Amino acid sequence: MKMPFFASFIVFIILVSYEIAKSRRTTAEKESSFWEKENRANSTRRKSLDDLNYIRVPLEDLPMDTMADDETVSECHQTMRHLAQSPIVNFTGISNTDLKLRYGAPNIELLMGYDQNYTTLVRTLQKWAEKLHEAGHTAQAKQVLEFAVSTDTDVSNTYKLLAAIYAAEGSHGEIARLKERAGNLNSASKNIIVRMLQKFDS
Repeated sequence: MKMPFFASFIVFIILVSYEIAKSRRTTAEKESSFWEKENRANSTRRKSLDDLNYIRVPLEDLPMDTMADDETVSECHQTMRHLAQSPIVNFTGISNTDLKLRYGAPNIELLMGYDQNYTTLVRTLQKWAEKLHEAGHTAQAKQVLEFAVSTDTDVSNTYKLLAAIYAAEGSHGEIARLKERAGNLNSASKNIIVRMLQKFDS
């Protein structure tokens, strides 16, 4: 009775040992590949940034006059005016290693600054839109949110609030287009956003 159990136990140990060794080999190969790529990236010379997809802040198309005396809105306005004079690029989903390979290691700090400007932009737009919406300025909130979406933001609450506004208006075609846009995001959050938007389909 003990021999079959002992044999099964031995087989189990062999299989576990094999899987552990396989996992270690895979991890070692991935680490080796990463460091090889990182070394190549660090050796890449400076390249032109002319092909970057710079984001322009269209102050003239945004509701800069609405609630301008409100402290939170005023702070958002100040940030937007500063960003309108700053280089902004959305690098969501692109690693620093890939940026160095594409544009050169000497440009990485500059590019990280551009990306930080983008993060500041989409967070400010969301805060601004929420404040406008809470105060009943729905049309103006929609303007701000639609600009945010046009930059391919992956802030889920931006899509949620905009979809809610569209649903209240009965603009189900806009919700469908919003979901399509979210599905094309270069972000790990895109599936979460799409699933959230599906709740507005009815």
